[in-house]
Amino acid sequence: MNIEYQRLVSAYREWLRLLNFEPSTIQYSPIKLQEFLEWLERQQCMRVDMITGAHVKEYFEHLAHRKNERTGQGLSLNYLRTYRTTLIKFTRYLRETGQYFFEVPVQLKGPVMNVKSILTEAEIKRLYAIISNDAYGLRDRAMLSVYYGCGLRKQEGVHLEVKDILLERNMLYVRKGKGYKERYVPMAAKVRSDIENYLSYGRAGLLGNKKDNGAFFIGRTGKAMIGNALYERLQTLRRDAQINKSIGLHTLRHSIATHLLQHGMKLEQIGKFLGHSSLESTQIYTHIIHEKI
Repeated sequence: MNIEYQRLVSAYREWLRLLNFEPSTIQYSPIKLQEFLEWLERQQCMRVDMITGAHVKEYFEHLAHRKNERTGQGLSLNYLRTYRTTLIKFTRYLRETGQYFFEVPVQLKGPVMNVKSILTEAEIKRLYAIISNDAYGLRDRAMLSVYYGCGLRKQEGVHLEVKDILLERNMLYVRKGKGYKERYVPMAAKVRSDIENYLSYGRAGLLGNKKDNGAFFIGRTGKAMIGNALYERLQTLRRDAQINKSIGLHTLRHSIATHLLQHGMKLEQIGKFLGHSSLESTQIYTHIIHEKI
């Protein structure tokens, strides 16, 4: 890959990091960008100011016929969407840094994710029902309230601090959202109650006389919990509730969005609740509901 393209990939990765994108985005999006730029070189397109919408369309034609190395099948629609998302982010980087940018005139229609990854409202109730009333159980309830009740992204919940819980306003402050965008998320009465009980009894019990670093989610040592630890707690709840689905913390966010849409909340309101920067991101939940039907 030529020097200009190498520089762009490196600068794009740093831009993602500075804007606090998800670790997985910072790791994999530059790799997908590099694949695109290497393909462009093979088409004799050697500079970013030579890239056109026609190149992008042709690249997606190329991807549509590419085989998955592991399965030997064509690339899935969801996987193709990750390439489109990468190029959209890359053009945003180019615009915001005052460089030449190109359009991404590609639409990928169809369901965005497997509906099996969405929990039903009955399954959510089963998760809550099997939680114990000890300090760990109070923390589990707070975890469900943060990721399901408030619809936070994985890293948003991980970075949550005690001072971000605004009980007097029934709000939760997200200071490290995607793209470093802050927002306030309303807490329903049950969510507020679960979070307040965790702060008053669960977290206080786990902390004891240990030094308080201010992290909202803490373990038995008093230190902040990382995403993997919260994920493992969710898997324990899933097994105890006898839910035979592959789920993660982000599943809770997808589930609350789907349930809100099913109950008649407008897409614009759901998008604001989730912290989406565009309606395109929120519209995936209409595809999920249609696939369920």
